Amino acid sequence: MAGEALTGKLGDLVTPVVAQLGFDLEELAVLTPPGRRDVRIIVDRDGGSTLDALAEVSRELETVIEASGLLGDSPYDLELTTPGIGRPLTLPRHWRRNQGRKVHVEYSLDGVDKSGEARIGVSDDNQVTLVLVDKSRISTVDVPYTNITKAVGDVDFTKPGEAALRACGLDDDEITRRRQSPQNAAID
Repeated sequence: MAGEALTGKLGDLVTPVVAQLGFDLEELAVLTPPGRRDVRIIVDRDGGSTLDALAEVSRELETVIEASGLLGDSPYDLELTTPGIGRPLTLPRHWRRNQGRKVHVEYSLDGVDKSGEARIGVSDDNQVTLVLVDKSRISTVDVPYTNITKAVGDVDFTKPGEAALRACGLDDDEITRRRQSPQNAAID
């Protein structure tokens, strides 16, 4: 079976399994480096995930893929992962799941092109509030998704300011968690 057709059939097969386990299928790719086949599946859900939850998804997917016979008798490696830093934010759920985090964004507002770093504030199905921090001044701007040309999560090694996180719409517990020192912080 050709690559695109196989990827499509695998997507149709695994999407309901992933959804039943509370995840969204973000990406599926069948890669064929010399001498092997890799099936890479990227999933995500609100509230993040745990290694145990991902292990359960992996076991279920392996069972379903094996039973389908789509990959035949040839061996393959199944790689299950979650989106990492640097992945584009393209859907409203991506923005919601990254609330409070840093993003590099390019957008237009009132006919003016803009780009830079911001924190992700409250979002809905149509727009996101970007929290802009310039030294100690905080401002917000509401940007419709249709005006965003590029957005990528940024690595943030700084301790975010409480006021900026509050402007992002985070609650007190989440603000405290995000402001913990890295060695004391829980893994996301």
